Amino acid sequence: MFTIDAHLDLSMNAMEWNRDLRRPITEINEREKGMSDKPDRGKAVVSLPELRKGDIGLVVATMIARYVAPDNPLHGWHSPDQAWAQTQGQLAWYKAMEEIGEMRQINDLPSLEKHLLASPGDVEPDKKTIGYILSLEGADSIITIQHLERMYQLGLRAVGPAHYGPGRYANGTDATGKMKQNGLDLLKKMEELNIILDATHLCDDAFWQALDNFHGTVWASHNNCRTIVNHNRQYSDEQIKALIERGAVIGAAMDAWMIVPNWVRGKSTPQNMGCNLDKLMDHVDHICQLAGNTLHVGIGSDLDGAFGKEQCPYDIETIADIQKIPALFKKRGYTETDISNLMHNNWLRLLRNAWR
Repeated sequence: MFTIDAHLDLSMNAMEWNRDLRRPITEINEREKGMSDKPDRGKAVVSLPELRKGDIGLVVATMIARYVAPDNPLHGWHSPDQAWAQTQGQLAWYKAMEEIGEMRQINDLPSLEKHLLASPGDVEPDKKTIGYILSLEGADSIITIQHLERMYQLGLRAVGPAHYGPGRYANGTDATGKMKQNGLDLLKKMEELNIILDATHLCDDAFWQALDNFHGTVWASHNNCRTIVNHNRQYSDEQIKALIERGAVIGAAMDAWMIVPNWVRGKSTPQNMGCNLDKLMDHVDHICQLAGNTLHVGIGSDLDGAFGKEQCPYDIETIADIQKIPALFKKRGYTETDISNLMHNNWLRLLRNAWR
């Protein structure tokens, strides 16, 4: 089934992990044997051929570069200018993929509809061009509001103001506190440019403030449920209901610690924690029960977000295994229409409403 994945860090993997994502996943992992600089070396599950194999024809593809102040222990860049330059390198990779026909930027309604027309069976599966919507995860690299305008001209269509820890515009996961004036100014310019607000990673204080101050389109590209795994990275039922009221879609994230409770980093494994795709469906089902329908769920796998097979559902060998989800959803009593909503229709409806 044609699938949309609303969160992949493709350019980060290409440029920081030095992965040639055009190559088969086995070749990528073979080349990383013996490497230990990243926790997922030799365990990658995402490549462009595997996206095609899994009929994942449209992705929301990120740029990401965090600024860290001298007292911030997180990994990141020591100035916003460096962070900006890093995102420009990531953007250059997407453009390089466009030039050789591997990817196609989708940035308005005509380009979306044209891409969808090209996606069915008129093209050999292994030659299909993958559509991507350009997103920014964490806004630290936006040096000034004028830089946001520049990025919009280059195709940026969604922004998550925060990532982990304190941010220049908004505080994120494991942090607290409301946005200051520059954050509110960012939201105002995003609304003016019709840039989608990605509420993922916003700390609770910033989440509620953002919804109060931003009146454009909202989605949550990759987020699960706090009721099931109690962590501030997850959404409370109240937050999920607020997103539903705004017409948002919430992408199911496939990072194991967000799927099952009591995960211990570096010790737990998907197998010994019983973390599989059916457990992920618990989160999807929970959102559907809160909504009373299937109109607010989607896929936002994050399967290349600095983890791989060591920290994703054990029935995921590659991202192509996302196609196991329809059968699991159907087993819970959901209809073919519900399955289509989850796999692509909800994201398409949101995009068409945003870009009309």
